[in-house]
Amino acid sequence: MNEKEKKELQSKIGDNVLKEIVPRINELAHKAKNEGLTEVEKIERAELRKKYVARFRENFKSQIELMKVYDKSGKEITSKRVKSIQRHKGLRDD
Repeated sequence: MNEKEKKELQSKIGDNVLKEIVPRINELAHKAKNEGLTEVEKIERAELRKKYVARFRENFKSQIELMKVYDKSGKEITSKRVKSIQRHKGLRDD
């Protein structure tokens, strides 16, 4: 991945932690495919992947918690659990 591609990818990612992690994960992936990784690099790759997955889950959970779901007739059908979480976070008035 060249510098232009890295900057393009980073501009698409809104999360600063992911902006740092993703390019390094990609570098290690390319190196693993082409020449192989040292034991230290394998450990680093595993740690970066864990951070990436944890951050992804955290962001996805936040998006789901902010979502309201409506049926075709316009009636809200958001689950009770999500409504409860939204109330707890002060995102709902009802």
